[in-house]
Amino acid sequence: MYGLAVAVAVAGLVFTGPGAGSAEAASACPGRKVKTVAFATGELRVYKSRRYACAVTVAKRPGARQSMSVTIQARGSRAAKDSGRFTHRAGPVTVYALNRCVRAHGSVGARGASTGWILC
Repeated sequence: MYGLAVAVAVAGLVFTGPGAGSAEAASACPGRKVKTVAFATGELRVYKSRRYACAVTVAKRPGARQSMSVTIQARGSRAAKDSGRFTHRAGPVTVYALNRCVRAHGSVGARGASTGWILC
């Protein structure tokens, strides 16, 4: 029975056993998703917890290694960046953003997207 996914609903919550769930369910960043910007080759996702902001870039077609990058910057601070040749995602990158605006940029291949200043 260990190989089977067992779902138990308790008070509106769903718990799953081994082998269940998806990669989408387990985020690379802590906090709640506050912004998703889709572009031709992927998605830029921004998350916010109380003190930190985090960003990842996810490829639309994962598998083959391709050039990817993600950058996030809190206003008044240096940017955090992750870039290289990845198969699925670039990041996560995190910055301290308590009471600060942040901006993020992500790219997959030659295409990319930016958020502008958000969370102000």
